[in-house]
Amino acid sequence: MGWIHGINVKVAKSPIGHWFQLDGSGHPKERKGSYFLTELRAGVAAFFAMAYILAVNSSIVADTGGTCVCNGGADDPICDVNEDYLLCAAEVKRDLVTATAAISALSSFCMGLFANLPVSLAPGMGLNAYFAYTVVGYHGTGTVPYSVALTAIFVEGWVFFALALFGMRQWLARAIPRSIKLATSVGIGLFLTLIGFTYSEGIGLLTGAQSTPLELAGCPSSALDPDTGLCPDGSKMRNPTLWIGIFCGGVLTVLLMMYRVKGAIIAGILLVSIISWPRGTSVTYFPYTAVGDDAFDFFKQVVDLHKITKTLTVQRWDISEYGGQFGLAFITFLYVDILDCTGTLYSMARFANVIDPITEDFEGSTTAYMVDAISISIGSLLGCPPVTAFIESGAGISEGGRTGLTSITTGLCFFVSIFFAPIFASIPPWATGCVLVLVGSMMMQAVTEINWRYIGDAVPAFVTICAMPFTYSIADGLIGGICLYVTLNTFVWLIEKLSAGRIIPPNKAEKDHWSWRVRGGVLPPWMVRLSMGKRNFWREAPPLTQPGSDIPGEEEMAKAKTNLKDTARDRPEAVARQSQEKPFE
Repeated sequence: MGWIHGINVKVAKSPIGHWFQLDGSGHPKERKGSYFLTELRAGVAAFFAMAYILAVNSSIVADTGGTCVCNGGADDPICDVNEDYLLCAAEVKRDLVTATAAISALSSFCMGLFANLPVSLAPGMGLNAYFAYTVVGYHGTGTVPYSVALTAIFVEGWVFFALALFGMRQWLARAIPRSIKLATSVGIGLFLTLIGFTYSEGIGLLTGAQSTPLELAGCPSSALDPDTGLCPDGSKMRNPTLWIGIFCGGVLTVLLMMYRVKGAIIAGILLVSIISWPRGTSVTYFPYTAVGDDAFDFFKQVVDLHKITKTLTVQRWDISEYGGQFGLAFITFLYVDILDCTGTLYSMARFANVIDPITEDFEGSTTAYMVDAISISIGSLLGCPPVTAFIESGAGISEGGRTGLTSITTGLCFFVSIFFAPIFASIPPWATGCVLVLVGSMMMQAVTEINWRYIGDAVPAFVTICAMPFTYSIADGLIGGICLYVTLNTFVWLIEKLSAGRIIPPNKAEKDHWSWRVRGGVLPPWMVRLSMGKRNFWREAPPLTQPGSDIPGEEEMAKAKTNLKDTARDRPEAVARQSQEKPFE
């Protein structure tokens, strides 16, 4: 349509378009294919794919009881039936709906505005489960109280900030071998697919089993065996919500995307949600149960600005009583967050095609990691577990999001959801499950770029891909893949050295090059420019390369070297920064 094109052109030529590097803005690093209205639509799509976090995070963290005090006595030591405690926990849950929406809005908006990345943030799935069921424990039965655990998260956020400021997190992302980085994208795609198949955040196609790790499900939740959690054979694949999710949220969405209908993902999520809201149907999200009644009562409020009363700034700074447990929780949150967020941010940046082929980094990486770090600490003040980059951002990227306008739009949607939390917290999981599967299929494309010719690259990549969904953890998958890569290639190096180069793998020449030294050095670019005496050190040098999908081949390297020679006289500081390491072998 002409008016759509006109709006895109006008915004692109404005200061907004230049700041966000929209296509047609004239910016030296403008991102091809990025248009204003497409970015807005992508942001809304990412929001709908992430909206389940409002209900899921609040439900998981509320299981800790928050700051509620249990006085159940010997008959009810963990307050399973204590009415006063359960009412207090229900209030904590509503606090956490508001807190989740608020921190997701702030962090996503800042990520888009300052880092210009189409990646949104929210309290992380997996991290919130570890926080709730391992650290604090169900109804406070864990190793440390809720308030002390939040203190650990607050401190961890500032440690993150220091690591990001001095380039350590960026160095880690760039130093990870190419095959592992490519495998991370694929593994996250499978991880998303598994989430989309589960009951809690998906269509309920799979459930855990005893004789096998997973088993076909598809029965109504009420039919699950209370002891084993399995579906009776006669009830499998008979859940109406499963088929609503598959056909209205999955098949229809894919058909719309095949015909390139704009907003296909949003349309699928909205259709399934609207079908699921009326009561008295077999696919309702509000059954006539105590839980369903409570959810429907909250849904009927439509507009409700709930004030946080029980989880706001409840950190406990006297940790002498919990020194060892506090340290363990702090270190665990630290390393899981580093690996989880680093892997997700790199994969989403690669999915958006904003990876620099020379530095193997993405634009605004320092700022992105610092925004994530500060968001972790602010989120803890609101009572939330660690905030991290969300893999569901892929839904927005698949809708065409390429710049920070996407995450800004997602942040604004989360801000609106603060006032409309009853609506947005009522999007059923089977409305978003097939969307996660769809995004997972798109992220599988990177599997073709893994170096399958050399087994020393291929097997660690394969382990990374498989471990992420099977362990239900991005961090565990990265740890497994990196450890195996280091072990295999260290043995190869030792054997080669001990044999004076006579015993080497026959096809070692096909191995992807790797060095602990990365182009650009360990220090972030702003520190390099500052050390060279540049007064405007916070501004990036004009680009020497265009954004690419991954490490360049021989032709790209030859062009890059030619560009370096041609520009050495005009921009010596940029060339010096990219020449701190020997060329690729």
